Amino acid sequence: MIRTLSAICLLAAVPAVAAEPTVTARKTKDVVEFTSDGQLVTRYHVGESVAKPYLWPLNAPGGIPVTRGWPMETGLPKETKDHVHQKSAWFCHGDVIPEGIELKQKVKGVKGVDFWSETTNHGKIVCVSVGEPTTKGAAALLATKNEWRTSDGIKILDEDRTITVRDLGDARLVILDIDLHASVCPITFGDTKEGSMGVRVNDEIRAAAGSGTYVNAEGKRNEREVWGRRSDWNDYFGKVGDAEVGIALFDHPKNASRACWHSRGYGLMAANPFGRAVAAFPDTRDQTELVKLAKGDHLKLRYGLLLHQGDTAAGKVAERYATFAKD
Repeated sequence: MIRTLSAICLLAAVPAVAAEPTVTARKTKDVVEFTSDGQLVTRYHVGESVAKPYLWPLNAPGGIPVTRGWPMETGLPKETKDHVHQKSAWFCHGDVIPEGIELKQKVKGVKGVDFWSETTNHGKIVCVSVGEPTTKGAAALLATKNEWRTSDGIKILDEDRTITVRDLGDARLVILDIDLHASVCPITFGDTKEGSMGVRVNDEIRAAAGSGTYVNAEGKRNEREVWGRRSDWNDYFGKVGDAEVGIALFDHPKNASRACWHSRGYGLMAANPFGRAVAAFPDTRDQTELVKLAKGDHLKLRYGLLLHQGDTAAGKVAERYATFAKD
């Protein structure tokens, strides 16, 4: 009896191991919803009415939104109503040139098809296939297929896009694996600042008129020091209500074309791998050679969205980028 009681006491003294969070994905006609232990992380919007697929909301732990709600949701604190095409988080480019195809409808000032704006004659990225989500413990994965089409519906580019959502405990990581396939014709990615892996942050954490600031991997801060510079990541953080939270955007080191950052104080943070001299990015203003795909070629890109608590240090942004870079 004494030995039995001793064994029970020893078992009671061993601290319980925290259960691994369970990330799940649920697919409906127009949206795929990702949750972690029942708490919403994000929804991926792929319906026929959208100009391009986008992720909204994007919630840091505790359900705190780190991206802008407008125009999907209105009446939020410090609400802005500019740049209707900047819907939370998205991937596209502002000038995609299909070589050998005559474009009947174009956006002024754009040589090819404008997938960035949502003005007259803009292109559309159409999600044509959504696979069944797969889940394994603290991660869920969704495979999709997109067609990049002109304003009059002509396909110029195919894309395989995979979304992975991971629960890191005190942060969430959303990964986009993008495979662009020049299946129709040769493709040139035009020289414009309007691209490409974009985030519009919560209005409450804007650097220009909110509580926020943003930094890059070199420790440079805000638009004057960060805009147009190459860096592994940008992190935008500040207070939403009483909680300090942030969103970091990661540019994977194996991306064939590394990004310059089209990041602005008004709340935009975008990794642009295609801007050159015309975009006037300081780190590529002497470059004129554009990114091109011969017919049949692929371009693979990988980006991460870290939804974290606290500032850059508290969110372990540099440490988590190092882990992301090894994948």
